[in-house]
Amino acid sequence: MSTPQTVVDIAKTTATNPATGEIIGYSPINTPEEAREAIQRAREAQKAWAALPVQERVKYLLRTREYMVDHADEISEVISKDVGKARVEGLATEVLPSIMGASYYCGNAKRFLKPRTLGGGALLFFNKSSKLYRVPFGVVGIIAPWNYPLGIPMHEIIPALLAGNTVVFKTAVETQMVGREIEKIMAAAELPDGVFTHLNVSGSMISQIMLDPTNHVDKLFFTGSVPVGKTLMAKAAETLTPVSLELGGNDAMLVCPDVNLERAVNGAVWAGLQNSGQSCGGVERIYVHKAVYEPFLNLLKERVEALRQGPDTDYEIDVGAICTTKQVQTIKHQIEDALAKGAKVYAQAKVDEAHGNANFVPATVLVDVTHDMEVMREETFGPVLGVMPVDDMEQAIRLANDSHLGLTGSVWSNNNRQAVDLGRRIQAGVITINDHLLSHGLAQTPWGGFKESGIGRSHGHLGFDEMTEPQVVVSEMLYFSKRNVFWQPYSKSVYEGLRGTLDLFYGGNRWGRRLIGLWRFTVLSMRMFFGKK
Repeated sequence: MSTPQTVVDIAKTTATNPATGEIIGYSPINTPEEAREAIQRAREAQKAWAALPVQERVKYLLRTREYMVDHADEISEVISKDVGKARVEGLATEVLPSIMGASYYCGNAKRFLKPRTLGGGALLFFNKSSKLYRVPFGVVGIIAPWNYPLGIPMHEIIPALLAGNTVVFKTAVETQMVGREIEKIMAAAELPDGVFTHLNVSGSMISQIMLDPTNHVDKLFFTGSVPVGKTLMAKAAETLTPVSLELGGNDAMLVCPDVNLERAVNGAVWAGLQNSGQSCGGVERIYVHKAVYEPFLNLLKERVEALRQGPDTDYEIDVGAICTTKQVQTIKHQIEDALAKGAKVYAQAKVDEAHGNANFVPATVLVDVTHDMEVMREETFGPVLGVMPVDDMEQAIRLANDSHLGLTGSVWSNNNRQAVDLGRRIQAGVITINDHLLSHGLAQTPWGGFKESGIGRSHGHLGFDEMTEPQVVVSEMLYFSKRNVFWQPYSKSVYEGLRGTLDLFYGGNRWGRRLIGLWRFTVLSMRMFFGKK
């Protein structure tokens, strides 16, 4: 029987490696009072931090990149032990994207925050100029998940700070050692006091504190399950606190008859089984055209059964452990549900069972699956791939969209144009062609989903915009005029002048009416400068 990932006592969280069961460290637990004080300190520090020129904030945050580069090996090892994943994945899917993200956001922050002049919308208001500014929210709360405890929050922490917000950050209780690494990364930036705070508090407690009507954060970012996201959104509604929610997926992979089988199978194995399948944007459902179904399955079986699964001690492991015992139980339940309803195990990796108390579920391929099974309808969040044959790609689209989730999807074909057309019909926020999951590592590409996969975006320009509120300033260029044309006092001539304006600008080919409209508009315009009427 697997042991829990963490044990909480009065003073500290004891963290264990889910792949071995060994204790890897301890993390002090913050009290509710300390959490509330952290929000207050963040609020007090925010104005001075936002007042700094953007390039000054960039200088601070670039130090985080330098620290991550210099300590990449140590950070990757901590991630591997804390989550139970392969050390290569710790570097490739968390440390490297975090470094690239820091570079991208620091390099583009000034451009993203630059005021933007808005073009005119109608000749009637030729005398108005409009400019759009980006204003930081204030105090940003970030609640991070345990599956990518570095890679996900760093794409929120860095942009939030660059935009002029202060940050109160809560890492998952299950991955406290990574949270302490983030603490070290941010300490290397030498930020002013109160600008960034890391807390170790239970999820239920911190959500109540961050959304407390008397002292709540100004925006909340949460990555996690759909039920918790809905609860947070309901709580946030009490104070109309804006939220950004990334709530998971049940991603579909569509395999066309003209596919490069080698790439498609290798992509399914990586995107579906790396991190032991604990990726909200990983492959879970595979719909394969009947013309290539058998060769696809045969090659997939060969690849899966060759995977090396166990604790990472020498960089030679392909699939690691499941982070929590609760998740192990969820995965096993879904497999049992599928088997009871007629599914079959087609391929399975062998697990190194040297550590009997560890959290492992063998990487598994299921066939004869249907949408009556939980594994095809709900997020599994484990190393399980359900594979179905389809008669044509129209059927594949219907099945892909038969889900309440819509985070990402992919199409695999040698015809890129047709693949893009097909992919755009998938109801998901991110579509990749001949790849899957990779876009989360691209700092420039927005990340987020449709339907119950969440609200808002992270990454890229859109993600950076989530850190600020738009503020428009409209200026009157004819400030020396007496009034606008439609101000009081009203009269029939004012009405006719406005009616003439419609004829002038929107009268089409009715040139007589447009000429009359021009005259009436000209007369109306004079009241801006002359007379009481």
